[in-house]
Amino acid sequence: MNLASYLERTARAHGEAPAVFVGEELRLTYAQLAQRTAALAGHLQQRLGVAPGERVAIYASNCLEYLEALHAILWIGAISVPINYKLHVKELEYILGNCEPRVLLVSPDLAATVAGLGQAPAHVLVMGSADYGRALEHPGVSLVGRAPDDVASLFYTSGTTGRPKGVMQTHANLQAMTVCYLADVDAVDPQDVMVYAAPMSHGAGLYNYVHMLKGARHLVPASGGFDPAELAQLAARVGRLSLFAAPTMVKRLVEHVEATGADPSGFKTIVYGGGPMYVEHIRHALELFGPRFVQIYGQGECPMTITTLSRAELWDRGHPRWTERLASVGRPHSLVEVRVVDAQGHALPAGEIGEVVVRGTPVMPGYWRNPEATRSTLRDGWLCTGDTGALDEDGFLTLKDRSKDLIISGGSNIYPREVEEVLLLHPDVAEVSVVGAPDEEWGEVVAAFVVLRPGAVLDEAALDRLCLENLARFKRPKRYLQVELLPKNSYGKVLKTELRQRLQA
Repeated sequence: MNLASYLERTARAHGEAPAVFVGEELRLTYAQLAQRTAALAGHLQQRLGVAPGERVAIYASNCLEYLEALHAILWIGAISVPINYKLHVKELEYILGNCEPRVLLVSPDLAATVAGLGQAPAHVLVMGSADYGRALEHPGVSLVGRAPDDVASLFYTSGTTGRPKGVMQTHANLQAMTVCYLADVDAVDPQDVMVYAAPMSHGAGLYNYVHMLKGARHLVPASGGFDPAELAQLAARVGRLSLFAAPTMVKRLVEHVEATGADPSGFKTIVYGGGPMYVEHIRHALELFGPRFVQIYGQGECPMTITTLSRAELWDRGHPRWTERLASVGRPHSLVEVRVVDAQGHALPAGEIGEVVVRGTPVMPGYWRNPEATRSTLRDGWLCTGDTGALDEDGFLTLKDRSKDLIISGGSNIYPREVEEVLLLHPDVAEVSVVGAPDEEWGEVVAAFVVLRPGAVLDEAALDRLCLENLARFKRPKRYLQVELLPKNSYGKVLKTELRQRLQA
């Protein structure tokens, strides 16, 4: 079944129901959204020659057109490629070269970036342009049927080599994710409002499907992103807001409500994930907001669907292990199995730390055009997450560390090696090792331990410029620490655990 059938079904049964808002203004009913989607699908299929299984990329900031573009791609059986608009242009070029999209849909604010690419896709369509308006006048086409294992989306996530990997998310994967939301995260009804405050290319955008299925409302903030004051006002004036937020976003929203005395009752559900949430932060959030939070743990390889810490469990303050549960990421979603295993893949008993592995319908079939990475990540039917943790006797998972040394800053993934490779381009840098430093606002920030060549002087401004020329801004180090030597084991591998201990000391 094609994932876009959720929109088609809802529009057929409840066409006059409100569908998409920009700020407080209603822009589209479900009938209008479906009509525009089918028309755009027709343009992609009949004018631009997009066939089932071909890729169409979306490089856009949050906007009304994002939803119709996403569903139009699926409508004709093509594969959507949502690209993080915060990425550096070199990362954008790599992704486009890897997935080879027939068409690139771009928001107006990013059109100049695309125009400056060395090699862009054959067809570029700017959302909201005159050409886009003509595309919406094209005769609509019928929904193309898809098999459960057909790829619906490519989600590009950084790899340990620094090269992004395209996670193949099938129609079945994303439908299972949708079912798990209803079973384990939250009930949804037509009066609910899904607010896209976080990038729609990531987790926030994935939650559009369950809200589309249930005929709920979709709201793109007028700012296009996360603004605590704007969200508080929308909660007061619109109400029943649901959103996905990184822990740093939750912290900022809580601080705003506390500072202004705003009424948080207009928030229905805040799903948080994408990084570590400190116990004291969620405890304070619960005191201020009440039982409005749900935690999820997932990866692009198992989208939004590994474990969940429910609203009831977060609010169960009388439980003797409540504080321990606040520090956990909850229990497995309904359609997955989760284990903690040793280096040989054997399941470990409760309390012992090992790698977290997961299997079930939401788990990806593999990486796009990367069989080697697929083989190393999918073993005997289990997805090896690269995260370490422990399960307790009640089945709650607590993450301990990330075996791949992933840094999560403000909900964004940063792999140290890609930063290290850039810093090593500087002629004064002999060696470098990058780790995550704890940070109250962002969860973690990037810290670089630098060994300089003889006679060189640490020039942080020059290293910053180098990073900004080659990486997205959020990936550059926030701290540089000059050291004489990097700690290494007998095999020459840098001991990053020791570097983290130095930061904590």
